[in-house]
Amino acid sequence: MAQSAPRPGTTSPTGAGRDSPWAVGGTMFAGVLLLVEGVLAVFTGIAGIATGTVYARVGDYTFKYSVSGWGWIHLVLGVILILVGLGILRDVPGARVAGVGLAALSIVANFVWLPYQPVWAVVSIALDTFVIWALCTADRSKAPL
Repeated sequence: MAQSAPRPGTTSPTGAGRDSPWAVGGTMFAGVLLLVEGVLAVFTGIAGIATGTVYARVGDYTFKYSVSGWGWIHLVLGVILILVGLGILRDVPGARVAGVGLAALSIVANFVWLPYQPVWAVVSIALDTFVIWALCTADRSKAPL
């Protein structure tokens, strides 16, 4: 007997379809993660602003780096991430699209921040990657977008 294609609205045997509990429940979790990521970004920004200058020794040379500018970028990005996370939790139209865009922007910002705060940057990149996956794979028929 020939195997028929899965019916619309069903999941694949691996559970990776749009109706997967991981994808549907992931949207709510992505909103919470954006809130957490926003709080972490605010703390990272405060640390960067407070530190101001970092010295690094490479060979016989000492380099002076100012991280205040990146601190302000992380602070502003953190506040925006918190607002978008709240929007996703409240099903505000356009919040999921903004969440994907801001999570991608946060990945880039944390990649640049990697030499200064490696542990926080890696954790933030991992959280943002999950947020993008969750917001892009959730069932759109149940969302206001």
